Amino acid sequence: MTVGSSIRSLLPSWHDYRAVKRTWRGDIVAGITVGIVALPLALAFGVSSGAGAESGLITAIIAGVVAAVFGGSNIQVSGPTGAMVVVLGPVVVAHGAGVVALVSLAAGIVVVVAGALRLGRVVSYIPWPVIEGFTLGIAVIIFLQQVPPAIGATAGKSSNALVAAVESFASVKAETVAWAIGAVAVVAVVMILAPRIHPKLPGSLIAIVLVSVTASLAHLPLARIGALPSSLPAPTLPAIDLATLGSLVGPIFTVAALAAIESLLSARVGAALADTGTYDPDRELVGQGLASVASGFFGGMPATGAIARTAVNVRSGGRTRLAAIIHSFVLLGIVALASGVVSGIPLAALAGVLMVTATRMVSVSTVRSVVGSTRSDTVVFVLTALITVSFDLIVAVGIGIAVAAFFALRTLSKSGGVHREPLPSPALPGDEHIALFRFEGALFFGAAERMLDQVTQITGVDVVILRLSQLQVMDATGARVITEMIHGLERRGITVLVKGIQERHLQLATRVGVISSLRHQKHLFDDLDAAIDHARSHVRVRS
Repeated sequence: MTVGSSIRSLLPSWHDYRAVKRTWRGDIVAGITVGIVALPLALAFGVSSGAGAESGLITAIIAGVVAAVFGGSNIQVSGPTGAMVVVLGPVVVAHGAGVVALVSLAAGIVVVVAGALRLGRVVSYIPWPVIEGFTLGIAVIIFLQQVPPAIGATAGKSSNALVAAVESFASVKAETVAWAIGAVAVVAVVMILAPRIHPKLPGSLIAIVLVSVTASLAHLPLARIGALPSSLPAPTLPAIDLATLGSLVGPIFTVAALAAIESLLSARVGAALADTGTYDPDRELVGQGLASVASGFFGGMPATGAIARTAVNVRSGGRTRLAAIIHSFVLLGIVALASGVVSGIPLAALAGVLMVTATRMVSVSTVRSVVGSTRSDTVVFVLTALITVSFDLIVAVGIGIAVAAFFALRTLSKSGGVHREPLPSPALPGDEHIALFRFEGALFFGAAERMLDQVTQITGVDVVILRLSQLQVMDATGARVITEMIHGLERRGITVLVKGIQERHLQLATRVGVISSLRHQKHLFDDLDAAIDHARSHVRVRS
């Protein structure tokens, strides 16, 4: 691929909309449906992050349309998500809401660079138990973050969601707690019952409207969202302070990593839901990065692909990027025409929406599948979830991958082995002085030392044949160990013959010194019978 074609593959083209003439009706219906579903989530995620409901709406509108145009998926819907809220919450507590736009812009640039460097396939290396543990941890944190507004209290000062939720009980007010809990309960009941009545009923929106109207007419003592602008703000460059930027380097890369991981996972899930064409992971990163950059210019939050909204899009008939674009314009219309109404939504109602959303993120059947698979996968799953809740999302993913890699290497090392075999019949006098070792599986750093000890401890023989034709994996450590075997045995006066080095291992074996360590170049064989005949000739000479 030339540089020009590589760049063009990351940019939008009219080819992206070739199916619109066939699917536009379904795309319009899906866009409107997703816009209605996205409204309470955008408001709730904005409030929950600490950046404000306005920031959530801006992100859904601006990032939604930019990601749809520039991204690599035909049906991905992007905007603020729960996982991003989990990361941004501590950042807002430490540095204030004013830094969110800067973090969004900087993290977006990092994601664009990752896409330009063709790193989109990296997410495929994340093990399934890590992804599920990560998702469970995020769901728990989102639920805990809603505890303070759900009881009409002020969140604690701790950056840990569990500690902050516990601390919030100290500020509970007797005159508001029952109303707040009641609002959450009503929202939960409506969201659970609505899809049972009809699968396309927007339960979250119906619940929000019901609680908001009731709270307004009855003048209930519930905290509200507050004033919202009736139009989008003008784009401006976020204030950049080098000292502040330096302290935000960690959060910026955490946000970038999360945006990349969640967006690619969502795009992959979306591509499996319907026949809408494959997705380009590198272009998806570029699109999501540009979406966060644009969101930052308008004062919004970092954006990612949203699995729930993408699924609603597909199930509602969305088949092209037009659906996600319409979803953003629906939200823009709501901002322009109904910002006053939206400002009166109780925070407890939004908390109820996110609590139900967090609960739905956890699939009991999936958890059972992971836990019921293998002991090592269960450990990885539980450990990732616990670290996500206790410490940090990206740290959890890193540790989860490391632990999964450890178990995988341990399993791989067990697949490798070396076995002493009897010489083929008929036996001849002197065969007892020949040892034939068959190597199989993987000979790498995780298993090499064990195999070295097993071979070099051989006694009472004059010739050792190392049969390598069934060796599937060999790294530099494994090749070095074979070299050490040959040197160690030859020092004891034992002649070593090597049989069957595979073509794919020959270059490595030559570079590391396996071939040169042999006493004679004629001690390298492709045929087992020839190697055994040569070994027998050595035994006859010595006898």
